[in-house]
Amino acid sequence: MAKLKIKFVCTECGTESPKWLGKCPGCGAWNTMVEEKETVVKTQGFGSSIIQTKEKPQAIINIESGREPRIETRMGELNRVLGGGVVPGSLILVGGDPGIGKSTLLLQTSHALAVTGLTVLYISGEESVRQTKMRADRLGALTDKLYVLCETNIEQIGDAIEAVKPDFLVIDSIQTVYEPSVQSAPGSVAQVRECTAYFMRLAKIKGIATVLVGHVTKEGAIAGPRLLEHMVDCVLYFEGERHHSYRLLRAVKNRFGSTNEIGIFEMGEEGLREVENPSELFLSERPLGVSGSTVVASMEGTRPVLVELQALVAATNFPSPRRMSTGIDHHRMSLILAVLEKRMGMFLQNQDAYLNVAGGVKLDEPAVDLAAAVSIASSFRDAPTRPFDVFFGEVGLTGEVRAVSRAEQRVKEAGKLGFKRVIMPEKSLKGWTPPKGIEIIGVGTVAEALQAALG
Repeated sequence: MAKLKIKFVCTECGTESPKWLGKCPGCGAWNTMVEEKETVVKTQGFGSSIIQTKEKPQAIINIESGREPRIETRMGELNRVLGGGVVPGSLILVGGDPGIGKSTLLLQTSHALAVTGLTVLYISGEESVRQTKMRADRLGALTDKLYVLCETNIEQIGDAIEAVKPDFLVIDSIQTVYEPSVQSAPGSVAQVRECTAYFMRLAKIKGIATVLVGHVTKEGAIAGPRLLEHMVDCVLYFEGERHHSYRLLRAVKNRFGSTNEIGIFEMGEEGLREVENPSELFLSERPLGVSGSTVVASMEGTRPVLVELQALVAATNFPSPRRMSTGIDHHRMSLILAVLEKRMGMFLQNQDAYLNVAGGVKLDEPAVDLAAAVSIASSFRDAPTRPFDVFFGEVGLTGEVRAVSRAEQRVKEAGKLGFKRVIMPEKSLKGWTPPKGIEIIGVGTVAEALQAALG
């Protein structure tokens, strides 16, 4: 007879405790311990016949080395985020807000792979096969190599995988799948952990590229234990503003590529469309001749992106002025304000300051410091910059402008979009030749940059 055991598990880190605790002893998070019922049964383990292997240990010098082949998805933005395509046998976790377009993205990806001749199995635990067919009709994702199944029992899913033998597998979503021998509700910590471990072994042994869809919490993190992200090979976040039509696909973990890449899509009636030139999208509504507006050349992985940066500085009647930023780290904004006040003599103690990256993009590299400083100074002085100027550079605490990487690519991107002048760190001018038709101004301090930009 099975013995019932009750334990408490942290939803953040997976730490187990025999009693409930207000604060997790593992990660220190509050109110994250949830009750789990564990049944100890002597079995061979679920799906053991499907994922058995008889491989023996090998000496590392006897293993043939070679580059892992990748499967291109016919979606350039997705290939860029994944590092060149899908790696066979990899386990990918995709998270995002409800209704953001995760199922649409994966159904279009499944169709693109099935068209190339690969066998694709799309398992949905949230929609019936008819609902999935309706979505496929709208997207035009119809092919005989794409199989659809509505199932949440992991044993039935294992039988379907054994029968279809897919090259690409999609589980939508991991929170709906359950293992019958685990005495917990679907979506609980124990169920998510066990099911993810099963798909991880299946992907590695069978060589099936597997994508898991994960729900997110109110804070935007993937629901379930944090060890879920450690088990998978790649973690992708699909994000975007509900009031805008474009979506961002960002990699926060990737064992087979860079974690700095982003893919940009636009949501339409017929599904997601790739945005090949995101700079034009982010600058399409930019006003000209308005104080506080500048353009920054930021690097998103290997691709330069030009984004509008807006600042508003206004007098306040309160003793403590407000400091708000969107798309840029709040602490970085406070640092730039302190540099402007100390090194440039701007009296900002009685001024509210707001900083915004237009389009809902998040910029986290130091190269946006100079553009932020110029935007704040432009709004404070009510003096607009030239409409065809681009800025980038890191600002130090002494007011110096430090060099940044890949300056040549940033300048070339600005030239493609018709900008006439680039204000950048002078130490980034070494080792390359500026293109013709664009003026390059190298500056060493913030004072020089403001003199060149505002006069």
